[in-house]
Amino acid sequence: MPDTVESSMVVTKTPATAQEPGPGPGPGPELFGSFLLGPDEFALPASCIREVVNYPDKMTVVPLSPPFLDGMFNLRGTVIPVVNLSRVFDPGAPKADNSHKIAILDYQGVLVGILFHATGEILRVRPEQRSTLNYAPGAAHAVVAGTILLADGARLLQVLDPAALVRIENVPHVLALQSAGRQAARRHQGERRQCVSFRAAGSAFAFDMSAIQEIIRVPDIQPSILNSALCLGRINFRGSPVAIVCFATLLTAPGASKEASNASCAAREFLPDQRIVIARIDDATIGFLVDSVDSIVNYHAEDLMPIPLLSRARAGMFAGCIARPDQADVILLDHRQILSSAEIVEMRTGHARLYPTDDTAAASLAAREARRSKRQVYLTFALENIYAVEIKQVREIIDYTPDISRPPGMPDFMRGMLNLRQQMISVIDLRSLYGMAPAEATGQTKILVVERVGELGVEKFGLMVDAVQNIMTIEDSRRFTAPRIMRGADSNGPSSDMPDVIDIESDGEGRTQQHQTLSVFECDRLLQRLAQELPALAA
Repeated sequence: MPDTVESSMVVTKTPATAQEPGPGPGPGPELFGSFLLGPDEFALPASCIREVVNYPDKMTVVPLSPPFLDGMFNLRGTVIPVVNLSRVFDPGAPKADNSHKIAILDYQGVLVGILFHATGEILRVRPEQRSTLNYAPGAAHAVVAGTILLADGARLLQVLDPAALVRIENVPHVLALQSAGRQAARRHQGERRQCVSFRAAGSAFAFDMSAIQEIIRVPDIQPSILNSALCLGRINFRGSPVAIVCFATLLTAPGASKEASNASCAAREFLPDQRIVIARIDDATIGFLVDSVDSIVNYHAEDLMPIPLLSRARAGMFAGCIARPDQADVILLDHRQILSSAEIVEMRTGHARLYPTDDTAAASLAAREARRSKRQVYLTFALENIYAVEIKQVREIIDYTPDISRPPGMPDFMRGMLNLRQQMISVIDLRSLYGMAPAEATGQTKILVVERVGELGVEKFGLMVDAVQNIMTIEDSRRFTAPRIMRGADSNGPSSDMPDVIDIESDGEGRTQQHQTLSVFECDRLLQRLAQELPALAA
């Protein structure tokens, strides 16, 4: 054992005759499973060991977690947090690798994975072979409950305390999450939900679709006297000042240097993929700076897995984990609990008082808020030019993959067939369909998954586009019927499936706002066209 642990423990040898008072026979032999961690040998009560598994291929890092939590993985539909026992004793110990084994500990309904180098054996231990450890007051991480002496004292095993292992961090929150998750799954059984995934600090996260007002490119962020390690500054969003929160800073451990964080953010040049996610939290509008916006993810309420063993720091914001077999797991966030009430009030009220809007802008904003029910959310995408589609017409967005099979006899615009979670979808190359010049697939290429209800049931199609741009909310009053000359310019081109246009504000040169008109893509028109051109779909 490391010196830091030994110095906080007192070993008490318990003789075989020393028993707790009470009726009944004395304690008998107990079963333990042994494990090796470097040169040390540990033991766990066999009754608490569910199974031992290999190190998983996919381990998800949990932000704001304690240093001894290496990550979490999906074990047959349950999220298992993995405790690196070496880091419990020494925070500077290295992370695990693929050679490690994981013992799944099941204690009072909480499952935890414990990292070891190798498994040992099942031991039947007599009471006189055991000793207990009494920790000094205030000792941290008292996970060793005692020792086992075998082979006349030549072999020492350290007995781990299951109760201490599962209560290292915030287990009451874990149990509450599990209970709430089961109740929500029962209430919303079979309900399909949507979220928008994004990346920050190397992990994938998501907001529920209802939380997002808009997703925009990074404009000029104005300095504010309320700048902090969390708040980068403010932007003018539709006539009102909106605080911008650096999501990566939000995920750093408490106690990080405020000055260093501010200097880092101030010196940063924003990358092309970075976006501002405008979210509505209670009655406040907050912008979150993220590294990129990835896709739309569909999930069912019963598929959302609670994330256990979180740090107490902002633990409530982690709503659960969405497992994706072929991609990184997504951590779904509860936007209502990302920031504390005090933080929201400070940023919202502070900016409103320091940078008030004029009466005209305020009146315009109030009028727009009154028309909130007459707005639609659009997704913009690139296909040589920029187009828009109502986000409700898109089931999900996935990355382009070369794993597309192409049966013989398919038309040129059919890229092939793709197995999407045990369901085959037809992938349409929109460039080929509309007679555009072909383009090589890149890391930006996406597939928009849409659905068509026909005589054969629900059919899914993948529409291959060059890139996905933004998500924005547009008032119905800014949507118009496209001029006849636009619709009739090319009967086989994209305009044939785009009867309407929307007028939006976009970033121009020098990040000034300018108007832009985008054609609105209608998925139903395209699918009707495909049904006519492909006899198999019309059958």
